[in-house]
Amino acid sequence: MRRVLLLEPDVHLRRELLLGLRGHDIDGDGVADASSVTGVCARGEACAVVVGPGAVAEFERVVDDLDTLDDPATSGREGPRAPVVILMIAGDVAEGIEAMRRGAHDFVAAAGGVEALAVALRKLEVWRARAGTPRSGPAGVGGGSSPPKQRFVGESAKIAALLAQVRRFAAVPSAVLVGGESGTGKELIARALHEQSPWRKGAFVPVNCGAIPAGLIESELFGHERGAFTDAVKDKRGLFEVADGGTLFLDEIADLPGALQAKLLRVLQDGMVRRVGATDDVHVRVRVVAATARDLTAEVRLGRFREDLYYRLAGLEIQIPALRERREDIPALVGHFLERSCERLGLGPRRVDPEAMKLLVAYAWPGNVRELENTVERAAVLCGEDGVDVASLPDKLVAASRAADAASAAWTVGASGDVVIPGPELSIKRASREIEESLIRRALKRTSGNRVRAAELLELSHRALLYKIKDYGIEVESRRTSGPAKSPRSS
Repeated sequence: MRRVLLLEPDVHLRRELLLGLRGHDIDGDGVADASSVTGVCARGEACAVVVGPGAVAEFERVVDDLDTLDDPATSGREGPRAPVVILMIAGDVAEGIEAMRRGAHDFVAAAGGVEALAVALRKLEVWRARAGTPRSGPAGVGGGSSPPKQRFVGESAKIAALLAQVRRFAAVPSAVLVGGESGTGKELIARALHEQSPWRKGAFVPVNCGAIPAGLIESELFGHERGAFTDAVKDKRGLFEVADGGTLFLDEIADLPGALQAKLLRVLQDGMVRRVGATDDVHVRVRVVAATARDLTAEVRLGRFREDLYYRLAGLEIQIPALRERREDIPALVGHFLERSCERLGLGPRRVDPEAMKLLVAYAWPGNVRELENTVERAAVLCGEDGVDVASLPDKLVAASRAADAASAAWTVGASGDVVIPGPELSIKRASREIEESLIRRALKRTSGNRVRAAELLELSHRALLYKIKDYGIEVESRRTSGPAKSPRSS
């Protein structure tokens, strides 16, 4: 991409960030003072401005100065200003979203390092190429041009029923609980609920309850008053207030601490939030969509999730099917991801070889749609101009196919068409256990005792495989190459 301008007064941090960006093929210049930003951008020497952690206090001044460049009468130039990306200190999610309301295009947590910043800048370049330079934040946060909307791809009966359910629930003000395995697209469904709802003109504010430290999450969700605790040097709005008039998406809701579950229940019941350290309540109009990959009924039984909160959330519930349960959608998903990856990476059109597609459809995809997307993007990079073939797919897809072929060879089909299993056994349960144990032993033998690799071949989670190894009393022997002796450890 073209050059970026980094505003950061700390010379060492400024140099470190610029060097890191160059390692990601992003060139940049650095300035220490906000007054230098406008001149550089006026000359067209920067396609984006990055405000470092040491200059966050100067953010609004930078935005105001850059806004003057939008007026040809005062700036002598035409075209929208360079968008601003803020590098925030860890945990300031609400402040980052507030900055987007005030004119920032995006914000990145400093804890993510230069890699996260490079990803944000690459996304910005894609958006510029597709829709022009964004003037502020995404739609519903700061207005202006927004990134292309992602859609839930699939034409199977299960997806048709799922999307019909989304349309019915979208207009209802009640909270919605979205369930499904990791990588199935829970945030996409939450966004679809928002975009089809009466609150679509408000902000869509996503927050991962499991990614924020327990000591910070109450302040992030509900805000705090100045002096409420040691680092509370000013009043801060919580994400509920930021999402007022819109939708708050609480991902990984099962990770919410018990004390905060009670506060969330109160918000759902009467729409009132109270900042940490405050004595007065604030009324908010927020549509809450919660999501989890865990079984909340089991969490309730174990006493880790409030029963009354569960019933408040689960009044409207959407369950997203795993990708292996809708294999007929895989070809369409592969085509969608391949086209999008080629466009983003600047590659020509690619096709998928029939044998490669056969492997893609047959694989169980424990990581669901997210894993499929990453696999397709990897294949787009590795394949030749002719398209995606078997050689450009991960080895685990080929190995899983071979394991399935080996498993089918464990029994035969007789002349009458009946499946013939060796021995006189008629118990389905006992025969299933024998077949399962046999497959596990074969997978462990093939991988020389590597349990992680064996789990991939068997299309099981690593934890499930360890449980079954213990249940069947299988002794695992690893074949080690010659070399210094090492203490044994589990794979």
